[in-house]
Amino acid sequence: MEIDWNEQLVAQLDRHWRHQLRPRLDGLSDDEYVWEPVAGAWNVRPRDDDRTGSAAGSGSHVLDWATPEPDPAPVTTIAWRLGHVIVGVLGMRVAHCFGGPKTDYATFAYAPTATEALRQLDAVYEGWLAGVRALDADALSAPSDDVWDTYRHWPLAAVVLHVNREVIHHGAETALLRDLYAASFAHQSRRGSNGRMKVRS
Repeated sequence: MEIDWNEQLVAQLDRHWRHQLRPRLDGLSDDEYVWEPVAGAWNVRPRDDDRTGSAAGSGSHVLDWATPEPDPAPVTTIAWRLGHVIVGVLGMRVAHCFGGPKTDYATFAYAPTATEALRQLDAVYEGWLAGVRALDADALSAPSDDVWDTYRHWPLAAVVLHVNREVIHHGAETALLRDLYAASFAHQSRRGSNGRMKVRS
């Protein structure tokens, strides 16, 4: 049985995207987008509220950033995770591998709203998927020359698999943050003005 490996690589991510991940992002509110589940969480925030002293971004809002990365790594918000996927996981690779618009953490205009972030995510995902669909067997087996040194000598097929893992696992983290946000505020809404739980009749 002949296997179309390009089709398999595309399907692994795109089926998950269409049937699980992207529907889970529908209706994302601005409050959820920047909700900080713990104190000190990294976020996308207004430029004049830079809390790391080395935030990244060229627009009105910047991505919390530090080099080297703190140990332990900080908890991050939905906004931060989406920014990471849009720029570091997909955007820089679309630019480097498939001739897309130049993208990097320092100069990207991070979205101040959930709606804009999802537009950015959709656009860069479509760019990545189109690039991968166009790869033949020779291209998939060639050294990737990936934008990140760690993966530069991997075959391009291995980088595609790595990107699949990254999108899936960051998407799952984002979905969990949505669940935690919903549960946290549902819990608060069941309390009276004195903080005591209301009893439903």
